[in-house]
Amino acid sequence: MKSAAPTLLVSIASPVAYIKICGRATSESGKDFKSLINSLFERGFSQFVLDLSDCLMMDSTFLGVLAGGGLKLLKASEAGKGAPIQLLNPNERVQTLLDNLGVLHLFYVTTGSNLSPDQCERPDVGGVPPSREDVCRTSLEAHKTLMDINPDNIPKFKDVTQFLAEDLAKLGSDQADGADRPSEDKEKGADGV
Repeated sequence: MKSAAPTLLVSIASPVAYIKICGRATSESGKDFKSLINSLFERGFSQFVLDLSDCLMMDSTFLGVLAGGGLKLLKASEAGKGAPIQLLNPNERVQTLLDNLGVLHLFYVTTGSNLSPDQCERPDVGGVPPSREDVCRTSLEAHKTLMDINPDNIPKFKDVTQFLAEDLAKLGSDQADGADRPSEDKEKGADGV
């Protein structure tokens, strides 16, 4: 059974973008989260506060996407163009996982008042559920990011990334095979004969 994707909510108070993550942050939502962060960054936002008060858990894919965003903003802040991502009220499980994966240094962790959902709106991040290929590609990139940031993660994710790369290649070849093969309707002709 697939877990429900988290609700992503946004509140803008220029120059800060507040993002509230409610529920379980998993691989299915990683692409939307990455698109949201990149879109806001391209619109000139360089300060992000992620309200994790209602975030139950994060899987390694979502954490990898988050770490990639954290690395990007940390580099921007070193160039004087932003600040590290602030994590507001992460639960102990999320904070421990970030620490165990060696990426906690990319964030500023704080506690305080959380955002009320009525202060936020749902961002437009496509609205289309990600394809299996999207999820696989996002997951592969996220795990590679975790391994690049912290070499101690290589033994943890080496097999995962190999499996994802093989799965992605298979998905790509399946789509290529399907594109090259004419459909039965085309073979029969327009009248179905």
